[in-house]
Amino acid sequence: MDYRRFGSHIIARFDRGEEILACLKEVALKENIKLASVSALGAVDDFTVGVYKVDEQKYYANHFEGAFEIVSLTGTISTMDGEYYAHLHMSAGDDAGRVFGGHLNSARISATCELVIDVIDGVVERKKDPAVGLNLFEFV
Repeated sequence: MDYRRFGSHIIARFDRGEEILACLKEVALKENIKLASVSALGAVDDFTVGVYKVDEQKYYANHFEGAFEIVSLTGTISTMDGEYYAHLHMSAGDDAGRVFGGHLNSARISATCELVIDVIDGVVERKKDPAVGLNLFEFV
């Protein structure tokens, strides 16, 4: 992994074998990021994404292995109880053009991941909403 900061923008390269969420957390903690928008592209060979069913208040995970291109990776960095919190979604396509996606649980890079973090001046906390069972933005 390597990255550079240009004002409120961080441009990062995550490398083969690295895990996207772990690398993102490392950068965010080093840079003391409390609020940001994240976007990326690249290639992965092992990833897990989930779908949340509100009526059950439960995530269902789908695991994929093989050659996949990241079609879209987007999300946010915020805080919960003052601590780092990331919420990302990813879609990835296979060699037949099929695309799979959802809430990102884990993703191992097969070639590279080019990531942009747009740091926002502010703080947005998260708080669990019992009606939906998710940690939602809470503006303080």
